[in-house]
Amino acid sequence: MRFAVKGELVDLESGDHERRYILIDKGKIESIERHITGVDVVDASDRFILPGFIDLHVHIMEDGFRVESKLEDPLSLYFYRALENMRKTLHAGVTTVRDAGLADMGVRMASEAHMIHSPRMQISVTPLSVTGGHFDFHTRSGLNIERTYPGLPSGICDGIPEVRRKAREVLRAGADVLKVMATGGVMSSTDSPSDTQFTVKELAAVVEEASFRGKRVMVHAHGLQGIRNSLRAGVHSVEHGTYIDGRTASEMSERGVYLVPTFLVTRLNCKKAMRGELPEYSRKDAIEVARVHRDNMEIACEEGVRMVMGTDSGVIEHGRNLMELSYLTEIGMDPLEALRAGTVHAAECMGWEDSIGTLDRGKIADIIITDADPVEEIEKLSDPENIQWVIRDGVIYRSPDG
Repeated sequence: MRFAVKGELVDLESGDHERRYILIDKGKIESIERHITGVDVVDASDRFILPGFIDLHVHIMEDGFRVESKLEDPLSLYFYRALENMRKTLHAGVTTVRDAGLADMGVRMASEAHMIHSPRMQISVTPLSVTGGHFDFHTRSGLNIERTYPGLPSGICDGIPEVRRKAREVLRAGADVLKVMATGGVMSSTDSPSDTQFTVKELAAVVEEASFRGKRVMVHAHGLQGIRNSLRAGVHSVEHGTYIDGRTASEMSERGVYLVPTFLVTRLNCKKAMRGELPEYSRKDAIEVARVHRDNMEIACEEGVRMVMGTDSGVIEHGRNLMELSYLTEIGMDPLEALRAGTVHAAECMGWEDSIGTLDRGKIADIIITDADPVEEIEKLSDPENIQWVIRDGVIYRSPDG
């Protein structure tokens, strides 16, 4: 399909915007023009045109990691719910995600084929976890409620030989990126966020196995020692980074390691904990993590760490992803830096900067159009009602007409 989009195209470097026509053909941007004739035009005059946003940390298959869901719900219901999660994410203006665990290769294939309303995705399939770690779903009773099926292997492994075997198994299952739990977490009952999990040598084995396939490693790490171990092992990105200090942030900046701070889950989980809406074993951790997270993210920002947008949606509800942008501005980023964290720099973190992240000739036509001035009113992007059009691969998935 060949058509053009007309509106105020935002320059993510200067913040300026000018009336332009973006000509789209076969899913890609053919050109950007001041005037155009002879094609159908999506007229979004006086509205603002941006690249589709990129969320680098979601669990598109999940709705809160609820114990009762794993115990009671049929497996098919799990997939049907995920369809709504994907739709909400796409319609919120997120055209690409990096799934941090549980989306399998079939889900990605359905997205690529446009069989469903979904962002495009990189998948990690199953996070690697130590026994008793943050993705070990054995409960305190000893019951294992881990959801596995053909194509979604278990990620539990201990010791270098097992770690290598499990990394290879997850790569065989179609992982685009390997995810590793280097510390405990808020939502698990058998550990705490500061607990260190995996040794440096084990983490380095994962990095090496990923490198053999040209893949990268993303690491869940709240605790300081887990962050330090991850940097020593050579990981590509650190997720959460809650207890980072200035010295470690400086090292992270020098190494060019990305930090995905996931403000959204930290803030919303804290509110839920205060209202008694989280399981009892998670409440204290959720409040404590929120207490230190913002100050330490300010330190990381001051040290020049490469921060990019990720929300951990799936732990919290889907479709509110762009609220993360406002949180990024609260710790020192100006609105343009936050917008780039969710577009240009996020694409670089994924290794897809040649295809997405900016609206340039030859790139994939991932476009959102909003009523809100994204530079002056960045907080308004967090309301999906302010996202008027969503275009992914040149396909219009959302418009004011429905």
